[in-house]
Amino acid sequence: MLVKILFLLGAMIGCTVIANLIMKVGAADAPAPALLGIFSWRTLAGFTIFGVAGLLYAAVLRFLPLNVAQSYAAAQFISVILASRLVLGEPIALERWIGISLILVGIVVVAMTQAGR
Repeated sequence: MLVKILFLLGAMIGCTVIANLIMKVGAADAPAPALLGIFSWRTLAGFTIFGVAGLLYAAVLRFLPLNVAQSYAAAQFISVILASRLVLGEPIALERWIGISLILVGIVVVAMTQAGR
């Protein structure tokens, strides 16, 4: 069951990262006439991938308490920030690295307390 939970969490986080990156790139695109001139196709693709992430998260909730699942899902914040640096070349200031580290410490604390149950 642990492998299934890790797979679902990883897939959910991966989808969130991809959706954020696609939406960021799509924000610079011209809106598509086929989408009522409101969104670009990349923005729509990002929304769709966020929907897949939501479905994966719903599956995670079948196996974990909400407070634990949400704590693990916080890894998406770290992943999106790292991806913005690696893929988009966005700078990350020292203060943000400190915040990222605190999020990681929180996830580790939750994981350690969950393992003891």
